[in-house]
Amino acid sequence: MRFIPLLPAALAILLTASCSEAQSDKSIASNKVKGGDRRKDKDAAAAIAGLRRVGSIKNVVPESSGLAPAETSGNYYSFGDDGNAPTLYEITSEGKPVRTIDVNAPNIDWESLSRDPQGNYYIGDCGNNESTRRDLAIYRVRPDAPKQVGKISFSYPDQSEFPPKKKQRNFDCEASLWHDGKVWLFTKDRAQESTSKVYTVPEQPGDYTAKLVAKLAIPGEVTDAALRSDGRRLVLLGRGELFILDGNTWADILKATPRRVDLTGAGQTEGVAFKDDNTLLITTEQGDLFEFKLP
Repeated sequence: MRFIPLLPAALAILLTASCSEAQSDKSIASNKVKGGDRRKDKDAAAAIAGLRRVGSIKNVVPESSGLAPAETSGNYYSFGDDGNAPTLYEITSEGKPVRTIDVNAPNIDWESLSRDPQGNYYIGDCGNNESTRRDLAIYRVRPDAPKQVGKISFSYPDQSEFPPKKKQRNFDCEASLWHDGKVWLFTKDRAQESTSKVYTVPEQPGDYTAKLVAKLAIPGEVTDAALRSDGRRLVLLGRGELFILDGNTWADILKATPRRVDLTGAGQTEGVAFKDDNTLLITTEQGDLFEFKLP
């Protein structure tokens, strides 16, 4: 396991509402996940302790960009991001296709998926690469009634320009999860890759201004989130990396010092879900399905 210590706990979360200073736009994809020699990438992925490729969804889910457990134990839902159909794909933990569900909602840029204990699923249509969108939404849907979709529309309280200056572009959200009656949003810092802002919106359909709750010191671009069933471990997936935050309570988790795991070589990692308390399933845009044993 390759852990890299991060900032001290006192700096791990900044509970102010001011925007972070940022550099010019940059992407880690070219040297972490997209480019390079695929054979070398596979060798690098094989060398990561606890990581095992368990299947391929390349011909099942186009550009997988989210992952959540299905109602059937051992199965999962995923979907493609912008440019793909508004469809949920049910797959097994080995990536075998089970069924497809057409959702009565547009896929402008679907990026994340989570569920609540009552069986409602929350599709985050809040990908916002250039921080220009004014139609951000989360769709609440049940797979047994995909035509009946509730819309949670929202805006950010600290955004007044569309787009803002490049150094302030931290309004792209590719990670969300349901917890304690709310949908929690984690931004992908496209400016300086240092801060993931945490917002909440209610779980009920409506039109809201999101509440800014915290700023996490995450030195990367967050692409998905998952919370362990006991509520004591949060994982934030990045592009070729993973961040782990532990705590006895949700408040403690948001104050925890993140631990970073290097997943260089695994691909453009975009979807994550807990398979059990110690194991994650991870999907990539390239169509790989990995199992990762947590420490």
